Amino acid sequence: MPYIRGHNPEYSEIGRLQVGTLAVGQAKPASGAIVRVSEHGQPDNIIEEMISDSSGRTPTINLPAPPIDYSMTPDPARMPYSEYDVSVSMEGYEPVYIEGVQILPETASFQDANLQPLTAENAADIIAIKDHTLWGDFPPKIPEMDTKSLPPSTGLVVLPEPVVPEYVIVHAGKPDDATAPNHWVPFRDYIKNVASSEIYANWPEETIKANVLAILSFTLNRIYTEWYPSKGFDFTITNSTAFDHAFSFGRNIFEEISRVVDEIFTTFITRPNIRQPLLTQYCDGKRVSCPTWMTQWGSKQMGDQGYNAIDILKRFYGYDIFLMQAKKVAGVPSSYPGTALQMGSTGSDVRVIQEQLNAISNNFPAIKKVRVDGLFGEETRVAVETFQEIFRLAADGIVGFSTWYKISQIYVAVTRMAELR
Repeated sequence: MPYIRGHNPEYSEIGRLQVGTLAVGQAKPASGAIVRVSEHGQPDNIIEEMISDSSGRTPTINLPAPPIDYSMTPDPARMPYSEYDVSVSMEGYEPVYIEGVQILPETASFQDANLQPLTAENAADIIAIKDHTLWGDFPPKIPEMDTKSLPPSTGLVVLPEPVVPEYVIVHAGKPDDATAPNHWVPFRDYIKNVASSEIYANWPEETIKANVLAILSFTLNRIYTEWYPSKGFDFTITNSTAFDHAFSFGRNIFEEISRVVDEIFTTFITRPNIRQPLLTQYCDGKRVSCPTWMTQWGSKQMGDQGYNAIDILKRFYGYDIFLMQAKKVAGVPSSYPGTALQMGSTGSDVRVIQEQLNAISNNFPAIKKVRVDGLFGEETRVAVETFQEIFRLAADGIVGFSTWYKISQIYVAVTRMAELR
């Protein structure tokens, strides 16, 4: 169906959208799902209708978006992104409706839909994406100390060093709001969600890295210090900007942000002689002032001037900060070997990847099975490249840091579901 131009004549540029569909409880793509994209708030004004493929992915479509200048400078009168609604339906599953998918110019947006089996207990899933924090009205962060007093080793904190968890439990409200639900979210997905909610993906890459590192460090501080569990709460972090970060359950994720998070999700900011990641607080720097924290618009300006991420962070958090990497990632069979695997590589690490890709291919048939021989040849390269294309990684056929951990994540998901069936 051809695109019907919306009511806003200022949508002069193009953003991109791809929808992914997954059958919940099976870790399998929902192949053959009907996906409709419509004008926001106008469900009858269908822009595009698509069918998900064997990997649960739709084609990537172009959608009108505002001029890129709108996201380069703060202006309360000019919304920097366009909004669309997405509906997903499939026989045997409850429909999913997603309202307010955000499209920025010159970048791709990924919107995933998790389909629940059609039962008497399940109901249609309606997801309303919240405004971006640089556009909407959100409460400012309540200041805290950037390091916390740790209890003795016999107390709640028993880990000798920060560990990247498999999941984050996000409380969808203020800490004392007992009516708010908790969401179990994979760690990387949580970081991607927050960054997509709080910065614009068409900003300089080093600005994106600096902001992602601040989000990572803040989150790992909450985890390492058991901040909320130590107060009797049953969650890791909240989605209240007064206390933590913005998190909009089920929202779309932007391509550049997703790639940066996959590259650096084990890295955090710290200072000499402390064990914990810094609680790196920040504000927008325009509507809210925070002289001793990073400002998002200030980081954007420094990125425009050519500063790299660590220099941006030092400007705001002090020149004694440095980056560290968590040595352990929870929930994966084995850690990244430290050297990329590619054509000609041999050994047990190659065998691990081959075994995991074969297990994943049971659920994602576009990935062809390979010989498990510990030899990284053309067959393995093609399987890796197909995996990367499905899971939105740079499709170079090389198993680097990002690809290793993404393969591990998907392998754990599909094997868990196989064990439960």
